[in-house]
Amino acid sequence: MRWIICLSLFLWVAVVPAVFAGYMDCPENPSGTHIRPENRFFDVIPRLVPANTDATIEIIPLFDHRRFKDSCTYELKYYPREQIAQKSGWVPNQTIPVTPENGRYTFNMFFEGEQEHILYIEEVCGDKRRAFGELHVYSLEPDLYALRPFKGDIHQHSSRSDGVESPAYVAGACRRAGLDFMALSDHKTYEGSIEAQDCFKGLPIDLRIYPGEEVHPTDNPVHIVSFGASASISKFYQDDAAYRAEVSACEQKLPQLPEGVNRFQAASCQWAFDKIRDNGGLGMLCHIYWLAGQQFYISTPLIDYLFETQPFDALELISGFDSTSLYRCDTNNLQVARYTEERAKGKKIPVCGISDTHGDENSETFGRYYTVCFAPSCDLSDLIASIKGLNSVAVEAVKGDLPRAYGPFRLVKYTLFLLREVFPQHDERCFEEGRLMIQYASGDTAALESLRLLQGQIQRLYGKYWK
Repeated sequence: MRWIICLSLFLWVAVVPAVFAGYMDCPENPSGTHIRPENRFFDVIPRLVPANTDATIEIIPLFDHRRFKDSCTYELKYYPREQIAQKSGWVPNQTIPVTPENGRYTFNMFFEGEQEHILYIEEVCGDKRRAFGELHVYSLEPDLYALRPFKGDIHQHSSRSDGVESPAYVAGACRRAGLDFMALSDHKTYEGSIEAQDCFKGLPIDLRIYPGEEVHPTDNPVHIVSFGASASISKFYQDDAAYRAEVSACEQKLPQLPEGVNRFQAASCQWAFDKIRDNGGLGMLCHIYWLAGQQFYISTPLIDYLFETQPFDALELISGFDSTSLYRCDTNNLQVARYTEERAKGKKIPVCGISDTHGDENSETFGRYYTVCFAPSCDLSDLIASIKGLNSVAVEAVKGDLPRAYGPFRLVKYTLFLLREVFPQHDERCFEEGRLMIQYASGDTAALESLRLLQGQIQRLYGKYWK
């Protein structure tokens, strides 16, 4: 049915003078993203350019039904989305003649400021005028232009705790859903994440698989995710006497606490986050407004104290609750509101979005809730530095609906462009690699040859999109 809708849409576009619309009706990627028809029919090289510089852009039709015709003329209108145009010489509603050569249109333009730029092309054939394509470019200041966006999920579960699928299956499903990095965070166990790493160790894949676990210190209700640590944090509190002695030492360093804050729990949180950092990992405070029974699982005085002292490295801003749970208590709305309020107080709070999936194939959050890190590479140290350095955003798309990004405004604005103009093509390419990873994990070693052919495809795609 969706293909019929898309076919009808394309036929409608061919005769009606309007820009492509309704692309959300077209087939979606497992991540919930949709490739706009223009981005299927045209290459725009590059899509990301340095701000306040001249850049050469190529618009290349890819199929016969979108080729430039010798019998027609073409006109371009340029719109700087934020109307930052003091130096570029932009004149509102100015029409620029398009002169294709060798089937493509190449032009030079000064892209002013950090903003999105719309290139609207019309085709004129005799007395008939129609929309030919609406294409988009984004200009970035040097610091952000030097980074690349990496999608990841660091809070999810496998059958090694209370999840459904095996660790290797979850890893393959992550790539199939368009993720660049992932970590399992099974409850009280580190081994599942290592198992996922070992299954694909040395293989020609581009997904980065990192260790992790969900840490539950004894007599402490707070859920904490350890991402990238070189050792299991859970093992440190299995020796109960040693754990309590170390927490007691932390307690002694605490000042007088606000009324309602449990002293042992506060010290245990500090102990856990310190242990994670001591072992090279990032400690994330999880789903602070999760409704356990009829109450939030952490008391408000303790939440307030954790925000005041900020012992954590990152806040799980978007948590993997399905729509039924969110209707009962919109945990994510509360967490975003609290984050916004704390930021207004001057707090610098790194954020993540995660799926907390316990079964990939029956989840409406898997692949739809994730973190985007802006980093020099997808290496663990760069990802952790990106998050800690406030260069990450949390993304959610409940039931695959309109995706939303949360975090620093500048990054949210940029991420919305990526969600529409870059990530859909990225996600489509990841799908086959993930499918082959799952095939390999099932025992089919013949998948390796195909994986070799696919290796590096995202790097090649980004090599086109970034000037």
